[in-house]
Amino acid sequence: MLSRVRDPNIRVVYLAVFLLGTAYGISIAVIALHLDARGFSKADIGQLAAFFASGIVAMSLPVGALLRRFSAKATLTASLLGYAVTVGLFPLLHGYGAIALARFFDGAFSVGIWVSCETILLMRADEDNKAYVTSLYAVAIAVGYVVGPLAAGPLARALSIEAAFYVASAIATLSGLVVLVRLDRDPPGAHHEAFSGAGAGRRDPVLQLVARIKTSCFATFAYGYFQASVVLFLPLYLVESKGIARETTILVPAFFAAGMLLFSNAAGRLGDRVGHLLVMRGLGVVGLAMILAFVFLDSFPPMALAVFVAGATLASISPVSLALQGVVTPRHDYSRSNAVYNVFYAAGMLLGPPISSVVFRSFGGATMLYHLAALWMAFVVFATVFAADDPAHGARASSRAIA
Repeated sequence: MLSRVRDPNIRVVYLAVFLLGTAYGISIAVIALHLDARGFSKADIGQLAAFFASGIVAMSLPVGALLRRFSAKATLTASLLGYAVTVGLFPLLHGYGAIALARFFDGAFSVGIWVSCETILLMRADEDNKAYVTSLYAVAIAVGYVVGPLAAGPLARALSIEAAFYVASAIATLSGLVVLVRLDRDPPGAHHEAFSGAGAGRRDPVLQLVARIKTSCFATFAYGYFQASVVLFLPLYLVESKGIARETTILVPAFFAAGMLLFSNAAGRLGDRVGHLLVMRGLGVVGLAMILAFVFLDSFPPMALAVFVAGATLASISPVSLALQGVVTPRHDYSRSNAVYNVFYAAGMLLGPPISSVVFRSFGGATMLYHLAALWMAFVVFATVFAADDPAHGARASSRAIA
């Protein structure tokens, strides 16, 4: 699988994000239990999650500037070590304000990691291999997300919940050291107009940059909105409306992650071959059909299958949309475009839970699912209207004209 990845620096990023995903998985698995044990209410826990998304929004654009000023390697190393310090301090904090601040920096350092990694991958991937490279990036971090929670339980039982945070901090520190020691410096001129290759020249204004990557931005906004909403409210819907046992709903994220792990690489290969936006539209259609299926399914096995297919389609849109952005953006502008891209992802994470909560509370869980399906339908329509944003669309049109 890695034979198509020629640049060893890309493999270093994969190793780093696997370690990071493991650290994320451990901390995410125990954070709610830790806060509950400290006496925080469910409402408090939900509000604290919003500080994480706020950190992403606040730092998405500044981190692009930091990356151009100090390099992707320096920004990635600092962000990984900053996250390690934040998660290591977390169990030592007690008051709401201190924990909210920690969650904010958790998000701020996380977006620094994401923008740096995405910029390095797009910068070093071949032009016809970007979706393949970004899909393996998604797989690497997702495997960490699976390994982390599996390790968190035994750690918490054998030691303590607090010790799990310290282990997560140590793993994140190791990830930072891997990047510091193994990752090469950025290519000369990588973040400047003089960078050789297609698109070299003056930087576009931000609004013009957003217009160029608008379909990728809509895709990541929809995914952030959907992901943050279903994590909170799909288990409640299954328990309250479908009579599924609460302990059974714990398996739902595993089926979603399994779908993404098994299919995202295939989606990336297909996107590189036939066009990223075409693949994204197809994945969106199948994914929204799976969301609608939940309204009509009544037993857990077919629901688990629907979750698996939703993960295989909707979660696979994310790396393909990142690859599309890398195709339509000049190389010297990758850091800015990735920063903007992550602003839209964080905006979806911020808006999704409160809006979904109002819809769920006012109209019921089925309507909440309908509105998520409507969001993906809006994306499919948007991506159809702006199909020409993908260079592959023009290539297909030209080949049909010649034929």
